[in-house]
Amino acid sequence: MAENVDETILENSCDAILISSTRITPTSTDEVRHLVLQIDEPAFRFATGQSIGVLVPGPHAFGNEYHHRRYSIANPTQRGNAQNIELELLVRRCFYLDEVSGERYPGIASNYLCDAKPGDKLKITGPFRSPFKIPADEQSNLLMIGTGTGIAPFRAFVRQIYDQHGGWKGNVRLFYGDRGGMNLLYLNEQQQDLGQYYDHQTFKAFSVLTDRPLSTAEEGLQDNLTANTEECSRLLREPNTYVYVAGQEKAAEVLDKVMAEAFGSSEAWQAQKQALIDQDRWAELLYH
Repeated sequence: MAENVDETILENSCDAILISSTRITPTSTDEVRHLVLQIDEPAFRFATGQSIGVLVPGPHAFGNEYHHRRYSIANPTQRGNAQNIELELLVRRCFYLDEVSGERYPGIASNYLCDAKPGDKLKITGPFRSPFKIPADEQSNLLMIGTGTGIAPFRAFVRQIYDQHGGWKGNVRLFYGDRGGMNLLYLNEQQQDLGQYYDHQTFKAFSVLTDRPLSTAEEGLQDNLTANTEECSRLLREPNTYVYVAGQEKAAEVLDKVMAEAFGSSEAWQAQKQALIDQDRWAELLYH
């Protein structure tokens, strides 16, 4: 999520050193890198699901000195000692197509981070408050729905549940969609990433990839939710289910479309969704 930079943001920024940058997807797919940053600031602390901002030095369009882009923190707790805090980011190298000219442009922040080398100094802001909170009752169901690297907060979320809480008694479900090969971010044999944290008695991940020409991550999510409508709608009807949606805004549109069919009408689904929102059981972390 990119945003304008004001003086308050700049005043509250601090320096971070890039410790490592590792590509975690095959060369045949989109480039996604796992970055580890070290913050030499004793007052810097973060909680699960929070995000930081990265300030990319300019000059940029319209004369901006910095370009500001937020990224979700992918690890659940502080690493390192009290003086040198470490945090993890997942960054996909992005490019954008100009709808008028047809020209392809690199994403400012993503390419800046993907090109950065270990030892480079980065200027960051935050951490910023997360809308995702773990319920106090471990019998609660947790329903996570996301696409692409927007799913990064779920990585920290799940790791905290199973690593720090020692398990979870309610159902934990992750519905994930993306383009072919991108599931290597989270569910892969090569990295053994989140698998080591899962309590398989309560956790299930549903991952669907789409390899159709010009397909999108949201189409992968739609295929996933459609194939598992019964499981998803069952949880949405239960009074102890908490819903977390992350990724591009289109991910929320896909969820609305599939669930409108599952609940019989758009009106019925919107009523159920509003009830979840009113009961503080619905949270979103969406970006353009």
